[in-house]
Amino acid sequence: MNRSSFSSAQATNSAEHVAILLSTYNGASFLARQLDSLLAQSHQDWTIYASDDGSSDSTLDILENYRQRLGSERLVILPGPQQGFAKNFMSLLRRDSIRAPYFAFCDQDDLWHPERLEVGLRQLRALPPNIPALSCSRTQLIDEHDRPIGLSPLFKKPPCFENALVQSIAGGNTMLFNQATRLLLSQTPPDTHIVSHDWWTYILVTGCGGHVFYTSTPTISYRQHGKNIVGANSSPRDRLIRVGKMFKGTFRAWTDDNLRALSFFKSQLSPPNQATLGLFEQGRQASLIRRLKLIHRSAVHRQTLPGTIGLIAAAVLHRI
Repeated sequence: MNRSSFSSAQATNSAEHVAILLSTYNGASFLARQLDSLLAQSHQDWTIYASDDGSSDSTLDILENYRQRLGSERLVILPGPQQGFAKNFMSLLRRDSIRAPYFAFCDQDDLWHPERLEVGLRQLRALPPNIPALSCSRTQLIDEHDRPIGLSPLFKKPPCFENALVQSIAGGNTMLFNQATRLLLSQTPPDTHIVSHDWWTYILVTGCGGHVFYTSTPTISYRQHGKNIVGANSSPRDRLIRVGKMFKGTFRAWTDDNLRALSFFKSQLSPPNQATLGLFEQGRQASLIRRLKLIHRSAVHRQTLPGTIGLIAAAVLHRI
């Protein structure tokens, strides 16, 4: 065993060690600032696993520079599958060499608040390690120059499977989860299309009897810039774009993908969630009146009244 693998294995023996799963792709513009925010965490027991998805800018040079500063036991650079951000994160979850009691998704262009890991660990450590558990939060939105420009939507209803089927409530960049959640996610067949790793995490944890902590206080600053793959969905314009996607059938296609992926986990869903899923699946294929009745019985809902009204409209138009 070489020095790097020995040190990494030793580090994961800690009861509160966090494997930070960083996905990178041409992120040179903001990556150093993000890495500096990781270094400034109040909880310092972590290792960064950076999976690079084929960057052609100086991303790898920046990662290598930080690896030399931190040591290869604290920053591990890995090749990504080059199939998009969701596949990149999922590939990290499947790597047997990454072992830790806790895991955190990390985007390349945000800024973590110093207490980001500490807040999540305080919540998760209260639960038995064999129960899937997820901590996530609202975000502070910032521009390219780190200036605050707003907040992500605040959701007040409890996280649950009935909500997860039709809405993702938090970005993966805020998510910290335990080993039970990692094991659950890693069972996703590699060739399964995942719309987004964060939405998928919310669906599986709630569906399989896990617990989700949603914190209303932001734990990261979510950078908004011209190259965002997924935006914050916080402005009226963002919401209009989402409505447009609903009418075009994009939302229905996303739901198709999520349900197809869920088919591999039906036996692991709790009995009430199996019933919810069955009603929802039947309702999506039924005639209008029966569709509305079945979807109503399934209790699927979005977090806000306008969102739920939009969901009803999508059901009427057969776009759910």
